[in-house]
Amino acid sequence: MIEPDHPQLSIQRQCALVSISRSAFYYQPAGETSLNLALMRLIDEAFLETPWYGSRQMARHLHRQGYTVGRMRVRRLMAKMGL
Repeated sequence: MIEPDHPQLSIQRQCALVSISRSAFYYQPAGETSLNLALMRLIDEAFLETPWYGSRQMARHLHRQGYTVGRMRVRRLMAKMGL
């Protein structure tokens, strides 16, 4: 698709030809942090015991276990996990 080492076309021109921005070409997604992975594991374990927990109750559950985590973070992680 886009060849960074093309001798005649610059990356800027190649991106323009395929209608993407240069930032989209250079973008490399960051993986989940180790804390988020640990939280996802805890959410998964709690969800197996209490599948009716939504993001609010799950956030409270994590607070009781000593994790400072917001409801929206729990919501995003649960959505990423498909829960």
